[in-house]
Amino acid sequence: MSQMNKRERLEATIAGQPVDRVAVALWRHWPGDDQRAGDLARATLDFQRVFDFDFIKVTPSSNYCIAGWGAESRWVGNQEGTREWGRRVIQGPEDWSRLRVLDPASGLLGEVRQALTIIGDEVGEEVPFIQTIFNPLAQAKNLAGERLISDLRQHPEEVKTGLETITETTIRFVESARETGIAGIFLALQHATYDLLTEAEYREFGRAYDLRILEAAGGLWFNLLHLHGTNVMFDAVADYPVQAINWHDQETPPSLTEALDRFPGALVGGLRQWETMLRGTPDWVHAEVQAAIEATGGRRLIVGTGCVTPITSPVGNVRAAREAVENMHSQNKL
Repeated sequence: MSQMNKRERLEATIAGQPVDRVAVALWRHWPGDDQRAGDLARATLDFQRVFDFDFIKVTPSSNYCIAGWGAESRWVGNQEGTREWGRRVIQGPEDWSRLRVLDPASGLLGEVRQALTIIGDEVGEEVPFIQTIFNPLAQAKNLAGERLISDLRQHPEEVKTGLETITETTIRFVESARETGIAGIFLALQHATYDLLTEAEYREFGRAYDLRILEAAGGLWFNLLHLHGTNVMFDAVADYPVQAINWHDQETPPSLTEALDRFPGALVGGLRQWETMLRGTPDWVHAEVQAAIEATGGRRLIVGTGCVTPITSPVGNVRAAREAVENMHSQNKL
């Protein structure tokens, strides 16, 4: 088979068609740099130039979407690159109604929007890039902290008022981001897990708002859904209108093999972020890539981690993920 470009490879993967090699992509946080448009764009582009992944996932800090409401945070050295939260914006149920729709061109939202513009201008049609969008319930959690679950059970209407504001703000940002040339969004769900909510609760406080975000991203060709955590509600969201799905497949059901029959698009996974990417060796990475290819027959697979690659992962391990798909192809293991 002749060599495909990145979009051709991804589109064939999504459709379950033959590919010249299995697609692969890793992503990571850029702590500190993710607070400024130019630095976030440069870090993201430099990472792509070194490793040549099949798509770029733009990974801003989780405060980018809520800083405009007064959220306080700082990076203190977390190996994932995530920030530590200060005083929560939501201190009582009445605070949900005090949120106001934010301007996607202002504050940190504006910085991330500008970073997308820089990235789009640099990569053009050569490398598909997608923007991380935390779903409204995840943003609500970062605004309220531990009180979110009790609030949605004891003060559901107040929480829904806040979710409406968050959703409208997010839709406006997605609409603005489309203008930069993004291929899609990476919609991160953090509460679609039985460890936190029931399916009925997630339908009421999660799904309804998620689908509105995905409607705003409609027409984009590469929307990717991320399920965070263990005991995830995979089947409850498998009908979302997305082209790919990512979850901690090495840590929680379903397996890649099982998921082939439960989701029609591309499956993103195969690599453990901590045991393999951080603490393992390039040989471990190669072995897990081979196992993922064997589990799926190389069909509808995009090699990746269940979540972000730790920022302290050895460069050799990151490089090994890209090299492994080439090696599997050259050894005729597809």
